[in-house]
Amino acid sequence: MAMDSRMVAMSNPLQSAPGAAVPGDDVDDALQQVEHQLSLLWRRARSISHQLSRQVHPDMEPAAYGLLTVIRREGPIRLTDLATCIGVGKPSVSRQIAFLESIGLVYKEADPQDGRAQSIRLTEKGEEKMHLVQDARRQVFRERLGEWPLEDVQTLADYMGRLNAIYGDGVLKDLGPKEAGIEAADTPTGT
Repeated sequence: MAMDSRMVAMSNPLQSAPGAAVPGDDVDDALQQVEHQLSLLWRRARSISHQLSRQVHPDMEPAAYGLLTVIRREGPIRLTDLATCIGVGKPSVSRQIAFLESIGLVYKEADPQDGRAQSIRLTEKGEEKMHLVQDARRQVFRERLGEWPLEDVQTLADYMGRLNAIYGDGVLKDLGPKEAGIEAADTPTGT
């Protein structure tokens, strides 16, 4: 299984002898620190998402909470657009929306632009729950980052925006199967 050298540098510790100066060591060290910090942030974000979803409803999965945040931010949205927005398949989104409908947090209505399609929107109950949970989440951010200078918080937001922009749909989508370390037999079409 071949790996793109960019992936190897990010996921494997340096193999050089101690004290040996290798060009790019500083870059590799910095990239390893970024990878470590991002991994830590992602683990914490998953945990927080789990907690937030349970605050909305005790049986809610974090994925459903993510859908609610998108629906709240975007307003009425078609199922296919919602799936595209979060980068998952329509069947997964459909299952989560059915759950959210069953607990009264979203409803479907005829799409005003295309009567054959349906838009999904928050119910009044869904809006209230999300308002409470997101306000509480913002308060936690204020408490955790409140002592930072405003300029630092803005810089963090800018850097996170830049990072999100370069990753787009994900690191492996930027690479072909061979570069991502996926053998031809592992792909659905064998290509």
